[in-house]
Amino acid sequence: METRTSPRISVQVVLGLIVIILGTALLLDNLYIIDAGDILRYWPALLVIYGLWRLATCFTVSGRVWGLFWLLVGSILLLGKFYIVHVSIWDLWPVILVLIGASMLFGTMRRQRQFAVGTGLSSADSNSTISATAILGAFKRSNDSQDFRGGEATAILGACEIDLRHASIKESDAVLDVFAFWGGIEVRVPEDWTVVLEGVPVLGGFEDKTRPPKGEGRKRLIVKGYAVMGGVEIKN
Repeated sequence: METRTSPRISVQVVLGLIVIILGTALLLDNLYIIDAGDILRYWPALLVIYGLWRLATCFTVSGRVWGLFWLLVGSILLLGKFYIVHVSIWDLWPVILVLIGASMLFGTMRRQRQFAVGTGLSSADSNSTISATAILGAFKRSNDSQDFRGGEATAILGACEIDLRHASIKESDAVLDVFAFWGGIEVRVPEDWTVVLEGVPVLGGFEDKTRPPKGEGRKRLIVKGYAVMGGVEIKN
């Protein structure tokens, strides 16, 4: 039986449409058909469209948070073009901090719910999760749980080093929430793990240096979170 999947609108498709609209407006302006300046002044509408698109297509917390961010910023700037509100784009930068904090809060609550409901963790399984925090310092820890399920790592003006090379994932995917602010997080994983990066870099970076696992690679580590002027590195 043949199965069909609905086409997925990628970022390149959205950017391509924006470039087409921009090029068409400038062409018509050169032909003296329209005044491109009167139309392009409403460019924040593109941010609104982009935010709505992310809210409709992203199923991760971070994706929806950033969709809400672009929708909010675009709406405020668009209202400014209609002289309804008077605000500069530089006045809105604290919204980034608010949304990052909200994303971290909801992510932690979601993870605690997942571990508390239906997992049946006992005291002997307490090593199945990891919690690492480095503030103006360094944090080093290894984990050898054979039922690793994830955890969280935070580095603020510091460094976290987590060694999971002797750990294993038994059933579902393991999720590691990270937050690096002017700091770095390094995670070492076994050769048979597949790493999925779903983080958001803000003047920072996420880097996967792991080698592709041999076979199907059913053991997956999903890395979520933010790197704000910092870095997150995953390697074997």
